[in-house]
Amino acid sequence: MQPFLRRLVALPVIMAALLALPGSAADARHRDEGATKPRVVFLTENVGCADPFMRLLCDGFLRAVKRVRVEGRVITPSLRESAVDTLSVLARQRYDLVIVFGFGYYEALGEVARLQPQASFAIMDAPLSYIPGRPRNVEGVVFRTSEAAYLAGWLAGRLELRRPGRDAVGIVAGVKLPSVDDFVIGFRAGVRRASPRVRVFLEYSQDFADATKCKAIARRQIARGAGVVFNVASGCGLGALEAAKESRAWGVGVDTDQSFLGPHILTSVVKRYGAGFLTLLRQVKAGKVTTGRDTVLTLGDDAVGLGTISPRIGPALRADIERLERRIARGQLRVPGAFPNPR
Repeated sequence: MQPFLRRLVALPVIMAALLALPGSAADARHRDEGATKPRVVFLTENVGCADPFMRLLCDGFLRAVKRVRVEGRVITPSLRESAVDTLSVLARQRYDLVIVFGFGYYEALGEVARLQPQASFAIMDAPLSYIPGRPRNVEGVVFRTSEAAYLAGWLAGRLELRRPGRDAVGIVAGVKLPSVDDFVIGFRAGVRRASPRVRVFLEYSQDFADATKCKAIARRQIARGAGVVFNVASGCGLGALEAAKESRAWGVGVDTDQSFLGPHILTSVVKRYGAGFLTLLRQVKAGKVTTGRDTVLTLGDDAVGLGTISPRIGPALRADIERLERRIARGQLRVPGAFPNPR
């Protein structure tokens, strides 16, 4: 989702200013031992950590650096630098791991990883299959959002059974990709578990930014009887949630807790990027970075889950959700998805 959102505002930061975040080994308390610590760098999109969404990732990386006690830096490239040049420079600086995030790095990472086989890379929130050539020195990190989406779908289906009129929910998705379809597959399975008679409308906007496109799709779904609309289209999907608000339907947020948008938000399907950074940094600390494959993070890893659930949802439904969540986390209930179940 978010990796594909092309932001309109860029805050260039000169690459040469490799700023260590607070809590890293650059802190004066750790200078003496910094040379012996593993060195990790996180390369952001060019909007940098000032962007609200990227701030979530930067903060998650910072907390993981402090917790695992490695030397960590966040770098934001200048708009004047190409992704290939930026990655090539980092590959030659002998970091134990270079972590990247964002759609704009996929092609460049495939090229640089092939030319710099001595360097180790990880791509956050994307499978290795997204990187051309599937380089053996790159690790994909994917979040099995289908498991959290299943819970949201089950709740949406149960609420539809209580609502007068047609039993239906809508999914407004962005582009048909595995990282998008993982949400879709899990949500639809959860709805069907709640009741096979609840219809699921699914449309792809082919966009992650234009809110007007997703708003129009959501309006069509609501007109056909959908009482809940699930945003799986990032910034475009904000339009779908706005349509839900205007129509007094429920909206389900994506990626982050979107309950701040208003009381019409039923819940959100959340990715916890900090869990991904912790996994990678622990691998680095142990000297066992698992490149050449995907690391799949689940509900049991606390890497995905539900955000705030509307206070209008009663204790009985909340207890049922908690039971389902425990069963999924323990591997007792297998949820279908676009990515393999590692259990």
